Amino acid sequence: MRDGKMTSLYSRRGFIGAMGATTALAACGNGVGSQGGATIDSRVDGTRDYLFSRYPGTTDLADKSYGILWMPLITKAGLWFGGAYGRGALRVDNVTVDYYSATQASFGPQIGAQQYAHALFFMTPEALRKFRSGPGWSAGADLEYAFMDDAGAVAADTLTSLDPVIALVFGQQGLIAGASLEGTKYTRIIP
Repeated sequence: MRDGKMTSLYSRRGFIGAMGATTALAACGNGVGSQGGATIDSRVDGTRDYLFSRYPGTTDLADKSYGILWMPLITKAGLWFGGAYGRGALRVDNVTVDYYSATQASFGPQIGAQQYAHALFFMTPEALRKFRSGPGWSAGADLEYAFMDDAGAVAADTLTSLDPVIALVFGQQGLIAGASLEGTKYTRIIP
């Protein structure tokens, strides 16, 4: 019986250690403890410039939007339980109006870590108003994802879409396949 208790104890320690490692990984490189808004704005500028230069068709999408939430670096890590975290800025007419954090929790078969960037394009004034007026906003299954072709053009159906919010996920690096924003919670912060 003693061996069974020891195995159970080691399993709990391993689980707790894995959760601690997941939490630590999720916080890596996201500007936690940074110098505030200036650091976030600098990262947003770099992310915006990267997206527009690498995928020129996204400038048309930006021109049609009422505002864009730029999340320059999301770090996602998981070992059955997973989490993601990042900080970014909401810009209207390319001027920062608010700062936001993005958090996500998940459970299921997953292992590894991934970093990526994303942008939410608010295509109607009502969608932008709803995003800004609440205490927090969660990305749901109704979020429209835009995809770029090999030449960097945004799919034509995206540019003519009537969806109120369009998401672009890009710059993925890491070991977890895919990056979904579903269930991501966005909360206004003071950096």
